[in-house]
Amino acid sequence: MDTPIKDWSKLERSAAKVIATVFWDAKGVIPLDILPQDQCINAAQYCSSLDRLRDAIRRKRHGTLRNGVVLQHDNATPHSANLIQQWLQRYSWEILPHPSHSPGLAPSDFRMFRPLKRHLEGMAFETEGDSFFN
Repeated sequence: MDTPIKDWSKLERSAAKVIATVFWDAKGVIPLDILPQDQCINAAQYCSSLDRLRDAIRRKRHGTLRNGVVLQHDNATPHSANLIQQWLQRYSWEILPHPSHSPGLAPSDFRMFRPLKRHLEGMAFETEGDSFFN
């Protein structure tokens, strides 16, 4: 006798992915950029993020630009593009390298992503603009 198979699945809205570019220092987050859905970060977008970071440092962290900026990012393609290297040289920003796929964890794995994950746990957003960032 054939027994009907029960369908235990339920229809749920799938989670949309959001790419955020976040910069922070010992005092907290400086600027935060959210990329429009279905876009990937590229060198031009990252350069725009660095421009906004520089402006935010000028406004929020008086004197920091004069003292020098040390930026840590991995060697992902947008970060290592000629456009970005020229930008970093123009403003004399130092890079503190952290190679991608390194066996060591980046500080962001401890300082930002875990608290962010805890903060977002259980939240649902109807639209891209309806988020905890707003």
